[in-house]
Amino acid sequence: MITQSAELGRRALFAFILTFVASRVVVLLIMSRRIPNLYFFLSGTHVHHLNYGIFLLAGVGAYLLFALPQGRGLRIAALAYGIAMALTFDEFGMWLHLGGSYWQRASVDAIIVVAALLGLVGFAANLRRFESRHVRASIALLIAVVVFGVVLYDASVKIGRVEGPRLEALEAASSP
Repeated sequence: MITQSAELGRRALFAFILTFVASRVVVLLIMSRRIPNLYFFLSGTHVHHLNYGIFLLAGVGAYLLFALPQGRGLRIAALAYGIAMALTFDEFGMWLHLGGSYWQRASVDAIIVVAALLGLVGFAANLRRFESRHVRASIALLIAVVVFGVVLYDASVKIGRVEGPRLEALEAASSP
């Protein structure tokens, strides 16, 4: 039986991952000029999507605090929370460093950390039913994930050296 917090965590994780992927795809399509420039500009200033996420987070927080939703309203709030977190943390590097390129490594790292935390909320309830065979399998899986992470990091550093300048040039060329 799934607890309510686990269900909400899974909904937030689902919305988070879909929104992150969608935002990256849209940005790449805009930058490569395959779709029209959908960026919002206010007096010539590009309003980044992290701002939409911040406003949505504020709205979700107010809704949860003042409306005290149950049932369907709570499930919708979990989806909106996942969307807001993805929009905000997708540009984590930009607000951490107060500028810079959209393609900062800190943003991807933040996305991974937030997704992992949402995954824990959504799936940690099952940890209570762990048996010794589950622990052994989990240790093997953890070792595999760590090895994969090291390989992924090494590959991303090498790919970043090759593709990073090209992505930054593409980003600069797409600005008005």
